[in-house]
Amino acid sequence: MNILFLYVIIPAIKGIVILSIVLFLVAYATYIERRVLAFMQARLGPNLAGPQGILQPIADGVKLLAKEDIIPSSSQKFLHFLAPILILVPALVIFGLVPFGDASNLFGLLKNPITLYITDVNVAILLVVGFASLGVYGLILGGWSSNSKYSFIGALRSAAQVVSYEVPQVIAIASVLLLSSSLSLVKIVEAQKEMGLWFIFPGFLAFFIYLVCGIAETNRLPFDLPEAESELVAGYHTEYSGMKFAFFFMGEYANMIVVSSVATVLFLGGWLPPFPSLKIWHSLPQIPVFWFFAKVLLFLFIYIWLRATFPRYRFDQLMDLAWKWLLPLSILNLVLVAFIKWGIK
Repeated sequence: MNILFLYVIIPAIKGIVILSIVLFLVAYATYIERRVLAFMQARLGPNLAGPQGILQPIADGVKLLAKEDIIPSSSQKFLHFLAPILILVPALVIFGLVPFGDASNLFGLLKNPITLYITDVNVAILLVVGFASLGVYGLILGGWSSNSKYSFIGALRSAAQVVSYEVPQVIAIASVLLLSSSLSLVKIVEAQKEMGLWFIFPGFLAFFIYLVCGIAETNRLPFDLPEAESELVAGYHTEYSGMKFAFFFMGEYANMIVVSSVATVLFLGGWLPPFPSLKIWHSLPQIPVFWFFAKVLLFLFIYIWLRATFPRYRFDQLMDLAWKWLLPLSILNLVLVAFIKWGIK
């Protein structure tokens, strides 16, 4: 019974709680984005559904549930159904590997402390990269199975874009692995605690490359070429409606939260406060989840800020940035980090 409780019931409860929090964030990230964009552009955002429009995500969800699910007669129906699932599900699976905090008794509610993550795998970062790369199959299948020229062009753009930007992103992640000497996300955070410094300070170039590639892989402005409303109507999900469209929409925001969470773990110390070696933090109550989610929200704000500020790149500029700039910079950064690590030893 103890084994069942330890390895089945507790992870299941953690999974339900984490999934609920992530889906809540996905829903209200759309509301926050629309309100912040409205403020930046000196206009009104959603303000009718509840006080200050606070119920707008619920209204949008009910509307999409009530919409008719239209399937093009000439589409590949099974793949048309499968594509949005391949976008959303891998992003949600990744949260099973993300550490939101260390052991905690939840402010005295529990007798024995529990870890604030589902599992700690010694090759977690490889699994994260692997699951994250599965999303491109959903984009390709969604565009191809719809039998629409706009959707197909969006799928081709997405395939080229995601594959191109994954290369420098993975090399940037490798520099963090050199600094921490581990592939475990928990041990990467602990390495920053031992160093007394977030990895963003010795690895700012890797952080910058990771952030740019993460924005490109989530198809967000200024890299939203696969969707490009002015050119492709809505890109790979032009022929989708109802809950299938909602899955694409949720998948985009879930992937944004994944990129933000992984960046928080790799470069901003995860649940650690700024400069964790400072003695001032030992005299204050520790709320690790607060630090983690504050950093994630900061990254989400950067996403919104970029959308309100930068115009869309041309596709040739997008490819040039990946292969002519970010890839050489990521390789140079990896070599420099390797020499620094070798010099320290």
